[in-house]
Amino acid sequence: MTQPCVLSGIAALEEEMIALRRHLHAHPELSFEEFATSDLVAARLKEWGYEVHRGLGGTGVVGRLRQGSSNRVIGLRADMDALPIVEQTGLPYASRNEGVMHACGHDGHTAILLAAAKHLAQSREFDGILVLIFQPAEEGDGGARRMLEDGLFELFPCDAIFAMHNMPGLPTGKFGFLPGPFMASTDTLTITVKGVGGHGAMPHKATDAILAGSAIVQALQSVVSRNVNPLDCAVVSVGSFHAGIAPNVIPDHAELQLSVRALKPDVRDLLIERITAVVQGQAASFGATATVEVDEAQRFPALINDARSSAFARQVALDWLGSDGVVSDMSPLTGSEDFAVMLEQCPGCYLVIGNGEGEGSCMVHNPGYDFNDDCLALGASYWVRLVESFLA
Repeated sequence: MTQPCVLSGIAALEEEMIALRRHLHAHPELSFEEFATSDLVAARLKEWGYEVHRGLGGTGVVGRLRQGSSNRVIGLRADMDALPIVEQTGLPYASRNEGVMHACGHDGHTAILLAAAKHLAQSREFDGILVLIFQPAEEGDGGARRMLEDGLFELFPCDAIFAMHNMPGLPTGKFGFLPGPFMASTDTLTITVKGVGGHGAMPHKATDAILAGSAIVQALQSVVSRNVNPLDCAVVSVGSFHAGIAPNVIPDHAELQLSVRALKPDVRDLLIERITAVVQGQAASFGATATVEVDEAQRFPALINDARSSAFARQVALDWLGSDGVVSDMSPLTGSEDFAVMLEQCPGCYLVIGNGEGEGSCMVHNPGYDFNDDCLALGASYWVRLVESFLA
């Protein structure tokens, strides 16, 4: 149901928005494989009068629209990729691509930005330049970095850039803003433990990599609890442990993979330093050796919102919805977001829109998740108001 605060022009597009979002949901594409999605986005933007540029980051799409005489530029970004998850929603528009699912709401983000794009192209109630960035490969594959490497801000310089993400657990359509650190940095580490293989019946003649690896898992829990200031945020999670193929064989090596997160650069550096020391010390105590590799391609900084841009973005929501439409106590999140690398090169703000709360609210990256279509018109209306305020 359309809410009273939704712009009339957006309300007129709501059925089209919902149909588009569900089409995208039914046809998800993985990172750097968003061929049909980028074709659809490019075709719509071109139809509405945008200058369309393709190829940045492989499957990225950028639309630009100039109105009036001002050279002031605002950038809005939406992500397009899906996840390698088998959908279990049972919805009539569930994924038709087996093993691929829009489990993070990027179908909704794309639909929201397209709806705003259409309305802004029709109304043109702004003075300046609007840059719409449809990014591939947000889900850990560095699509934002690829777009930057391909010259995104050289070709499309922006005075400020903004992005929106849905957030299950927050009331539907309520907006959240936070200046400074908002999302955690993320590092993927691979630990390789090397021992000496042997017969399971004669463990004294082997150096057990599994035993050493198990001790490492336990010891890593001390890194956050005993090395990081309790007032700082830090996460060390062992998500993968592989060793051996037979019950009677002691393997000569084990491999562990870690996800490491922090909100401050100095805490991030401390975590890597202490993890390396703990891993090597634990391995040595069992007569084994260990190496720690940081995957440079999977390193993303903390997302740090520009204070001025965040205050502006929040005020737009307050002026439109009042305090009831804005989360009053927004806290940092330990998830990560590669929009962070864009914010390193251009001031801006990453904000969230509530996807609903209660029993029916399923967290993202879950096979039962679905984007809440009641957010579409609110999200698109917000983008329109932000653009019109920024380019007033």
